[in-house]
Amino acid sequence: MAKLFSYIFLLMIVVLLYQSSSSALTTYNVLSFGARGNGVTDSTQAFISAWSAACASTGPTRIYVPKGRYFLGSVAFNGDCKSSEITLQIDGTLIAPADYHVLGQFKNWVSFDRVNRVSIIGGAFDAKGSALWTCKAGAATNCPEGATTLRITNSTNIRINGLVSLNSQLYHIVIDGCQNVNIEGVMVIASGESPNTDGIHIEESTNVAIMNSVMKTGDDCISIGPGTTNLWIERVTCGPGHGISIGSLGQDMKEDGVQNVTVKNTTFIGTQNGLRIKTWARPSNGFVQGVQFIGAFMYYVENPIVIDQSYCPHDLNCPDQVSGIQISDVTFQDIRGVSTAPIAIKFDCSVKFPCKGIKLQNVNLKYLKQEAQSSCTNVIGEALGLVKPDGCL
Repeated sequence: MAKLFSYIFLLMIVVLLYQSSSSALTTYNVLSFGARGNGVTDSTQAFISAWSAACASTGPTRIYVPKGRYFLGSVAFNGDCKSSEITLQIDGTLIAPADYHVLGQFKNWVSFDRVNRVSIIGGAFDAKGSALWTCKAGAATNCPEGATTLRITNSTNIRINGLVSLNSQLYHIVIDGCQNVNIEGVMVIASGESPNTDGIHIEESTNVAIMNSVMKTGDDCISIGPGTTNLWIERVTCGPGHGISIGSLGQDMKEDGVQNVTVKNTTFIGTQNGLRIKTWARPSNGFVQGVQFIGAFMYYVENPIVIDQSYCPHDLNCPDQVSGIQISDVTFQDIRGVSTAPIAIKFDCSVKFPCKGIKLQNVNLKYLKQEAQSSCTNVIGEALGLVKPDGCL
């Protein structure tokens, strides 16, 4: 009984502490700074002012965006804040300018730099990128590259939860130079024909988790760049899109490696690729090491399992050298489904630095209703359990 009372007492203390910390939270409503949720009024300065107020406050703060449609130009939220924690809670939709040239002159639409303990909760970001995609698909030569919808750089302890990214001009979400990032419940939506609209791109970052998210886009659903370590991806559905890709790597001679990546329980629906590692065929001191692809379902995927060390999209200006990226200790386990191409497993590795420690375990892939094939070049590894197609390792 004494232990029970002690437990109840401790529980009451926790509740009181939670209530105390909650009551200390200072909220800044963007409407108080002049924002209007009518989809017409330019609310850019209001959002900047709300951030400045929250950043300058001591203690935890919240920036609140009520329901409505908020017209927003390019906005940068910079760090060195006094506030111990800032939550951007969005119940409405952020709307980009319809003229893609407006955002096209900027690298990002919404960006955070040098921030700590920032959470972005809910909301939709509508970048209105379709007109720019049309420009790029046509014969015009003056199309801007476009802006990334949400970029977070040089930051720590970041949380993104429940965000919806629509029709990004370029990448939807970029995590660059960050530590301790949790992304969950994110939905990315763009046309399967939209160019360079990667769902989430990570580089030079460590301890990143992406969970329970859906990616429908025109490029990689998740792309993993140089300097990514300790990345965990779980329960992600991809399609349309180009799959989950490590790379492209080897753009530069001096390049940080990718290591300790786990991708679990993923689903690919009608994608160009499934699980892929891609590197340019040129010298580089980069590497890929310690990757686990575990538990994936491929539903009519063109290239379910791919290592491509002669990557060159559209076969234009290919370096035509030898990849210097060393790929090692990569496992493909518990993967099943249907390939829309005869070769369901393709390992095309560097002749100078063959892939090593490649493991296929419990893989069952078919080519439509036929037997699939596998292809291996310059790869050292093993097959365990049932592996179909076989005969590669």
